[in-house]
Amino acid sequence: MKLRFAFLLALAGFSSSAVAGPFNDKLSICLVKSTTEADKIVLMRWIFAAMASHPAVKDLGNITKEQGDKLNKDTATLFWSLISDRCGAETKDAIKYEGAGAISSSFEVLGKVAMQGLMADANVSKYMAGIDANLDPAALKALLETAKTAP
Repeated sequence: MKLRFAFLLALAGFSSSAVAGPFNDKLSICLVKSTTEADKIVLMRWIFAAMASHPAVKDLGNITKEQGDKLNKDTATLFWSLISDRCGAETKDAIKYEGAGAISSSFEVLGKVAMQGLMADANVSKYMAGIDANLDPAALKALLETAKTAP
């Protein structure tokens, strides 16, 4: 698996790595603690740009090649800073004792933290709540009641 693909999967929360061990846990903690709010914004922007490149949603985003190149560069710089400088010792230990998959697994945790920041924003929550206007509360309640009594 190419590193950039593993990194994207990890950040999106779809890592295929094995269950984390204690060294992976230490790396995950270090990554989260060593990432600033500005760093999390870099990650959120990169994840959004990556997702916006999918043909089914490309019309909803307007990421220029120059913007994409800059986001890739900024994210690669952040990634390297985290694994080599800020959390270098934890990275080496995790790889030594738990294998290279520890990087993907640890970045999965960081990706979830970054995505929580994105989803917790009041504007995002307000937008997502807009679905409520198109749902039938009575039908939803009936479904929930039926599910409670199902065998």
